[in-house]
Amino acid sequence: MKKIAVIGSTNVDLITYGNRFAKGGETLEAESFCIGNGGKGANQAVAAAKLGSHVLMLSKVGDDQFGEMSLSNYQAQGVDTQFVEKVAGISTGVAPIFVNTETSQNSILIVKGANNCLLPSDIDHAEETLKSVDLIVLQLEVPLETVYHAIDFGQKHGIKVLLNPAPAVAELSLEYACKCDFFVPNETELEILTGKPVSTVDEIKQAASVLFEHGLKNLIVTMGSQGSLWISNEQERLTAPVKVNAIDTSGAGDAFIGCFSHFFTQTGDVQVAIEKASAFAALSVTGKGTQSSYPTAAAFNEFQKNNI
Repeated sequence: MKKIAVIGSTNVDLITYGNRFAKGGETLEAESFCIGNGGKGANQAVAAAKLGSHVLMLSKVGDDQFGEMSLSNYQAQGVDTQFVEKVAGISTGVAPIFVNTETSQNSILIVKGANNCLLPSDIDHAEETLKSVDLIVLQLEVPLETVYHAIDFGQKHGIKVLLNPAPAVAELSLEYACKCDFFVPNETELEILTGKPVSTVDEIKQAASVLFEHGLKNLIVTMGSQGSLWISNEQERLTAPVKVNAIDTSGAGDAFIGCFSHFFTQTGDVQVAIEKASAFAALSVTGKGTQSSYPTAAAFNEFQKNNI
């Protein structure tokens, strides 16, 4: 079986649902609240594992009840946790999320906590196991030096690397980012990283040219309800979205990347993986929460029969 390594964040989501966001200085009564497992790295790992991939997770959690909750969740989802370590005296990462029930849009704060303790040395510690994987998946909720070290590790061992530059940080090295086999931002992240407008597909293509000047191989821009755009040196392909009634868009981008990683490692076909990922992400927004909204392989197969 093909293997995926996710090197990244583990958070606990603290999700509040209400019909609008509070203004500065305003107190509102919200409709409901729930606690869920999250973190961009964790979300992507769980999405791939739910579809049947063998997923190795490299991450850090705190020595608190959220750390125990996160470890138990990984194990329940079938994610390999041999390199998910507890950090004494530091909290597990948390993400307070506010969901507007009228629009299904969300606003998110990130407290990195133990995620800041995932270091390049942790990648070296896992080298013997890590060098046997087929794809390394990265995000930006852990230190940039760790992300760069993981990219170098992938190149050293001939492992394909996917970088999801989220949350976008302007100081990300484009030289390093463009060493990756796949760079997968959304439109906003692409705008932040290139300094170019992205309000139309043509503008997105112009922003993409900045990355290809740095040697990028594949850019996949996720555009929500507008679908996704895959650009390489050889071609440009726009994939239409799968239409659904969205309830909560939290974690949809992570659902896309986890599903893409699963199908790309299984088939080697980028376009097939994008089409599957678009459908999986669409199905995820019809449920509440992040990981809790990700379907099993059986549920996803049933959805595809009726919608693709």
